[in-house]
Amino acid sequence: MDISTICVHGCDKRYDTTGAVSVPIFSSSTFAHPGVGQSTGFDYSRSLNPTCEYLEHTIAALESGSHGIVFSSGMAAISALMELFSPGDHIVASDDLYGGSYRLFSHISQKNGVTFSYANAPEDIEKLITPATKAIFLETPTNPMMRTTDIAQIAKIKRNLLLIVDNTFLTPYLQRPLELGADIVLHSGTKYLGGHNDTLAGLLVTSDSALNEKLRFIAKTTGACLSPFDSFLIIRGIKTLAVRMERQQESARIIAKWLGEQSEVAAVHYPGLGGMISFSVKSEQVAVKILESVKVIKYAESLGGTESLITYPTLQTHADIPENERLARGIDAKLLRLSVGLEDAKDLIDDLRGAMREI
Repeated sequence: MDISTICVHGCDKRYDTTGAVSVPIFSSSTFAHPGVGQSTGFDYSRSLNPTCEYLEHTIAALESGSHGIVFSSGMAAISALMELFSPGDHIVASDDLYGGSYRLFSHISQKNGVTFSYANAPEDIEKLITPATKAIFLETPTNPMMRTTDIAQIAKIKRNLLLIVDNTFLTPYLQRPLELGADIVLHSGTKYLGGHNDTLAGLLVTSDSALNEKLRFIAKTTGACLSPFDSFLIIRGIKTLAVRMERQQESARIIAKWLGEQSEVAAVHYPGLGGMISFSVKSEQVAVKILESVKVIKYAESLGGTESLITYPTLQTHADIPENERLARGIDAKLLRLSVGLEDAKDLIDDLRGAMREI
C-alpha cells in the first residue's frame, strides 16, 4: 500500500462499532477489568490507551516498523532512549545536532555517566567507535546546517551498535531509516507529523521486539505518556502529511533557488529534500532586520507546520551550545533557519524580499 494511503487511513485497528471514520478519543484514564486476572488489553492510560495505540500502530506502519511508542514531546522520547544506557557507555552522535538534544546529552546524560563524541561523515564516525560505544545517534538532515549522512553506509559499519535516527525533518514520507538499517527511529511529532503548530508529541519506532519491550517499560515507568487528545491531533495531522510534504518541498526548492540569487545572502543550506532551509546573510544586522521585518513568515521557534516560521538558531534552538562549538559548526549570528509552510511560494519570497529591502 502506498504511504500516502497509509497516511490517510492509518492502521487497520478499530475500537468501536459505530462506523466512525475519525478515530475516537478515549479520554478515560483507567479501564475496568472483566474479572480477576482478566483485562480488555487496556488497564491504565499511562501504559496503553486505545487512541494512543492507534497512533503507535500508524507510525509503525509508516516507518516500516513493527512497534511504535508515543511520548508527550520529542525530548521525552529522547530522554526515554537515553535510559537504555548505563554509566560508562559511549555514544557517537551527529556533530550538528538539535540544541535540545545536545543540552540533554551534555547536561543530563553525561551527568549520569554516559559519554559522547560527535562527527558527521561515516569515516569519522567509525574512527570514534570504542569498546565502550553502544550506539550511533544521527540526525539527517542535521539541524540547522542541513548536512546529510548516508544511513545505509553507517548501518554497514555499526557492527553490534544501536543505530538511532532522528527522522523529524524528512518524515517517513521522504525517508524510512529502518529500511536502511537503523534500529530505532525518533520523531518530534510536534513538527511535520502534527503539522499544525498546535500540539507536542514524540514518537519512537523499532522492529526489534526486545527493544520495544525495554522502551515500553521505560515509558510506562517514567510516565511521559502522550494524552489521548494529543494523539488524536497527531493522527489527524498525519492524514495530510503526504500532500503537505509535497507542497512544502516544492515551495522550499523555489525559495532556496531565489535565496541563492540574492546579494544579501552569503550561503544557502538546502539538501534538495523537505521543507527546511537554512541560510547565512552578510551580517548580523541583516539577520536581525529580516527577523524583525517579515510579516507573513512568523519569527518563532519550531518547524514543520502549516505556517512558515523563521528561527534564529544562535539565540533560540541552539543557544545552550557553547559559543565556540556553535561557531565551529557554522551556527553564528548570520544564520537563519526557515521552515516553509503552505503559503504561496511567491508570497513568501515577496515577504523575504520586502524584509531585505528595508536593510
